[in-house]
Amino acid sequence: MKTQSAPQELQKAGCIAKALQILGDKWTPLLIRELTLCPQTFSDLEKLLIGISPRTLSQRLNMLVQEDIVDKRLYCEHPPRYSYQLSPKGRDLQTILQDMAQWSAKYK
Repeated sequence: MKTQSAPQELQKAGCIAKALQILGDKWTPLLIRELTLCPQTFSDLEKLLIGISPRTLSQRLNMLVQEDIVDKRLYCEHPPRYSYQLSPKGRDLQTILQDMAQWSAKYK
């Protein structure tokens, strides 16, 4: 059996670390899950994610927008109101989250 070189293993470890940097907190995977069905507003997400503070929700949404995982769309100009939906990059995370849910259900 052929083993991978140390640089390849380090690269994989770096990729896993980057994914965990984005997905490794309590709220981000749940937030992404809520956006898989349809676009949501900030207030919709506050209601769906029981217990999340407005500050935490705002921080997570801003991070996901910066990472190009979520698209932010203006739907009302005065006052400015936005809706959030998964970008193509964000939709690619759906299977990962489904696999995590299946693994958790199997070993709960």
